[in-house]
Amino acid sequence: MSGFVEKPEPLQVPGLVHLHTGKVRELYQNEAGDLVMVASDRLSAYDWVLPTEIPDKGRILTQLSLWWFDQLADLVPNHVLSTDVPDGAPADWAGRTLVCKSLRMVPVEAVARGYLTGSGLAEYNDTRTVCGLALPEGLVDGSELPAPIFTPATKAAVGEHDENVSYEEVARQVGADTAAQLRQTTLAVYARGRDIARERGIILADTKFEFGFDGDTLVIADEVLTPDSSRFWPAEQWEPGRAQPSYDKQFVRDWLTSPASGWDRASEQPPPPLPQDVVDATRAKYVEAYERLTGMSWS
Repeated sequence: MSGFVEKPEPLQVPGLVHLHTGKVRELYQNEAGDLVMVASDRLSAYDWVLPTEIPDKGRILTQLSLWWFDQLADLVPNHVLSTDVPDGAPADWAGRTLVCKSLRMVPVEAVARGYLTGSGLAEYNDTRTVCGLALPEGLVDGSELPAPIFTPATKAAVGEHDENVSYEEVARQVGADTAAQLRQTTLAVYARGRDIARERGIILADTKFEFGFDGDTLVIADEVLTPDSSRFWPAEQWEPGRAQPSYDKQFVRDWLTSPASGWDRASEQPPPPLPQDVVDATRAKYVEAYERLTGMSWS
């Protein structure tokens, strides 16, 4: 059992129809048929959406995605139409709202990996492959791969794991042409993000994208290259053979699995609220990632 510890009631806004409550985002549709995405400060860990929010998180994710969309504009178009807050919406939506094109979404998580860790490491340790792709012997947690790889996954509902699948399975699901376009674009965007991050002293270990079609044009959607969708590691602390420090919710994961939390991950009980020091440390990591990547101060 997993999901929301306390599922929020979506806000009703005149002129908007609420479509979906995600782990982080609320999705609406306006009268023109465009999508309105609002990033909350919610945080998920171990397939649970936690009861404690991280202040400014939704704004950081939104503003960082907008910055990356600009860096990637020559590689792939994005779905953003405006950042205007709809009439009648609360002032708190400012900075966390994207008005977007409605796309025909591709039902695949497009994942790129340049380093071995996470579920890829677990599969490699069993089979020396990741998503069916053979890798050399001798790799360890945090190893840089000989070249970045495309390791797609099926999208899961809230509270369930995405499932890694082979490229051949993706081609069966969406067609050979779309699969090839997904792989090519995913690896090109990863390479651009990796190089920009590297210049700023950050390793982009892996990341996931969502794509959809606007007519016949492949468009990148949702968030892009944020600490929620990517593993960012400080380059100066990179040391293969161990878990790497990261710019994400690692403080939360560490606390939840420590005796201090009193939570048994194997039980069906939801996680407890987070203590203030864990909230503050997690917020600081999101702010640091934004500032190091963009070169701008968060305020």
